Amino acid sequence: MTEDDVDAPNDRTRGAGEELREHEVRTQLLDLLAEVGAVTATEAAARLGHSSGLCSFHLRQLARHGYIEEAPHRGGRARPWRLKRHTATAGGSADARFGDMARGLEDESWQRWLAQRDEAPADWRHGEAFSAVAYLTPAEMRRVAGVVRQALAPYQDREQRPLARPDGALPVALITRLFPLLPHATGAADQGPGA
Repeated sequence: MTEDDVDAPNDRTRGAGEELREHEVRTQLLDLLAEVGAVTATEAAARLGHSSGLCSFHLRQLARHGYIEEAPHRGGRARPWRLKRHTATAGGSADARFGDMARGLEDESWQRWLAQRDEAPADWRHGEAFSAVAYLTPAEMRRVAGVVRQALAPYQDREQRPLARPDGALPVALITRLFPLLPHATGAADQGPGA
């Protein structure tokens, strides 16, 4: 039996809410690492309000999937982690790579939901996924993003204030991606959207 086996949540007892919570914890850890650079499971637990065991488990999972790595340290039991360093040949900025990691976790959570939603409680078995294409200017796109953020604002404090959560509330992934649809033509790299 490995350390991961001991700390791993029991797959037979996990529901959709716990799956979403896993995604939430991993996203929080990635955000924290992007903010502070390196962190131990104990430090992450203190900052995020989770147990050090839970943070340790998810840090190891993020490392196993190539998102983070151990940071250099001077021995001892403390095991700091940092976002994985990529060589210059990997291309893209650190922010872009972090965005790719976050989208990968979002996509992983979505696929898990699709595979397991029949096991969720009846009230939760539907997803509210939708998409739309609208012709917007950059300023209009920023306004739409602002409206979405404003609509979510009344619920944001529930993450840090569990007593504010109504009975039956579960963590729900809220993912909004606003981006211009670029032409497929190659060789149009010097042209902007809609050119």
